[in-house]
Amino acid sequence: MTKKFTSYTWFLFIFLSLIGIFLFITPVNTEDGLKVPIAILANTLSANVASFIHWFAYIVFIIAAIGALIIKFIPETEERTLFDSLFRVNWFWTIMRVLAVIFATMYLFQIGPESFTSENTAGLLITPDGGLVTMMFSLFLFAGLLLPLLTDFGLLEFFGSMMVKIMRPLFKIPGRSAIDCLASFVGDGTIGVLLTSRQYEEGNYTAREAATIATTFSVVSITFCFVVLDTIRLNNYFLQFYGSVILVSIILAFIMPRIFPLRGKPDTNFDGSISDEHIEDVPEGFNSFSFGLNNALTKADSNKNLGKVIGSGFKNVLEMWFAITPVIMAFGTIALVLAEYTSFFKILGMPFEPILAVLQIPFADEAAQTMIVGFADMLLPSVLGSGIESELTRFFIATVSVTQLIYMSEVGGLILGTKLPLKIWDLFLIFLIRTLISIPIVAILAHLLF
Repeated sequence: MTKKFTSYTWFLFIFLSLIGIFLFITPVNTEDGLKVPIAILANTLSANVASFIHWFAYIVFIIAAIGALIIKFIPETEERTLFDSLFRVNWFWTIMRVLAVIFATMYLFQIGPESFTSENTAGLLITPDGGLVTMMFSLFLFAGLLLPLLTDFGLLEFFGSMMVKIMRPLFKIPGRSAIDCLASFVGDGTIGVLLTSRQYEEGNYTAREAATIATTFSVVSITFCFVVLDTIRLNNYFLQFYGSVILVSIILAFIMPRIFPLRGKPDTNFDGSISDEHIEDVPEGFNSFSFGLNNALTKADSNKNLGKVIGSGFKNVLEMWFAITPVIMAFGTIALVLAEYTSFFKILGMPFEPILAVLQIPFADEAAQTMIVGFADMLLPSVLGSGIESELTRFFIATVSVTQLIYMSEVGGLILGTKLPLKIWDLFLIFLIRTLISIPIVAILAHLLF
């Protein structure tokens, strides 16, 4: 060790990091299946505020939109205030905030065409009983306050030097991202996106690394996989299904960073500086363990002021509420309306029919319709495919839908609401490439299993 650390620093690193691991990464058995504690906390809060959470969300949307409009007339100063952080966005995101208010108003007051007032479109997002956006308010509260347990007290630094020899050559991302990826796989993709965004803004990931992690490892939770299987009537095939999802996801994680568009993202930090990818290399006099431990304790030592960490956490909560939830509401509603009330995604899915026919997928015409609709919402392919007679086809649809990973009603909208270096056309292109690569692999697995 090059430096002596106090017992308090050791306490911060060991105790708070262990709490972070428990909250974000440790699955706990509940009546609803395996869940990580942070999700249990969010679900519990959501259940207790169900009677008014949709109105709270509505008020936040209104404040976010009005604030973004008002600040257009206030000159920007050198010192960026909290007001700037919450409301100073460009015109495109301002319009998205206004659309969020309009869509929420239409649903909550049942004004306008059924396509926007339906439980299957805007209602899926803002309904008080389990709506995705309303659920996000609870998740963001706990994630914003508690994510520092994973990021600020040395856990990522500790694993970084040990995992770099695996993560860097295989997936072209830093070793520290191993915890990020694990939080996504075991916990939930939304937690992974929030963690990735925070690490990117703090300069720990480059634009390319952040884009890769957010669009490659933000897999849905194990619990949601049970929902997918229940919807598509394959409850008895969980091990085969989840094993296939993990296998295909690892293959995609190896391929995607090496091709466009992720390969073309710049290796620059959030502030524009050039990143040094050798920062995690073990220097002379250390081994992987001692270097990781030294980095971890140094990080924990720099965050001794817990009051400052908590204050930063509350700021993160407000930024997520005002910046991200309106975007999910706007993009999610548009995508779901297109999926439910137009032939848009059905037409986009037609070119997949001959591909599925060549791969000998039964009912290829019906399965083809589900290939693109998952971009709107990950559960839609399973809903549309639940009536297909063939178990092989239903397994194929369910597995592809989860490995596609990006869907606008949650993860996609969440990514667009953060400062991650990804646009909507990036997300659709990544979604399409993931789909095209997944199809033959999943088809082979389906034929082997059925």
